[in-house]
Amino acid sequence: MAEVAGLVLAAGAGRRYGMPKARVRFRGELFVQRAVRVLTEGGCCPVLAVLGAESEAVRSQAPHLNAVDNPDWQQGMGSSLRVGLKAVNADAVIILPVDTPGIRAEAIARLRQRATPQALLRASYHGEPGHPVLIGREHWEAVYELATGDAGAREYLRKHKPDLIPCEDVADGSDVDSPEHLPPE
Repeated sequence: MAEVAGLVLAAGAGRRYGMPKARVRFRGELFVQRAVRVLTEGGCCPVLAVLGAESEAVRSQAPHLNAVDNPDWQQGMGSSLRVGLKAVNADAVIILPVDTPGIRAEAIARLRQRATPQALLRASYHGEPGHPVLIGREHWEAVYELATGDAGAREYLRKHKPDLIPCEDVADGSDVDSPEHLPPE
């Protein structure tokens, strides 16, 4: 079976939320801890979080976090994706934004089961593409080149049409942009 790393994109300042989403506490853990746990439980190894805004505070609240800093985090998610891709070594990587607390390990495992160095997969919810995304190693260089601003891998995925893996039965792919969007405790 392919080696699949997990990558949590958690560097943003969370302007709309009012604080970095990596530091949001939900159901007894930080968003960043939850995302790392879900990727780990889904079978990813290693799992790495990319931090930026208030990284020292995140580390103090989550001292055992396996993380790398994105010094250019203010440039957007694309810079975090580039930092993460440079830091992991695997056949494929599953990427999970920190602000998707409804993603469960079952969705991660579903993508991981189909991982190869050539794979390009994306979870879907009722036919709509969402997160997580699995990118096989053979795509990394091209993804790296296109990852700019807040788009991350969006442009590459648009051009290369990943296989959609239905996950609505095991996860909620909604992202949390403000405290009002938090699922009930």
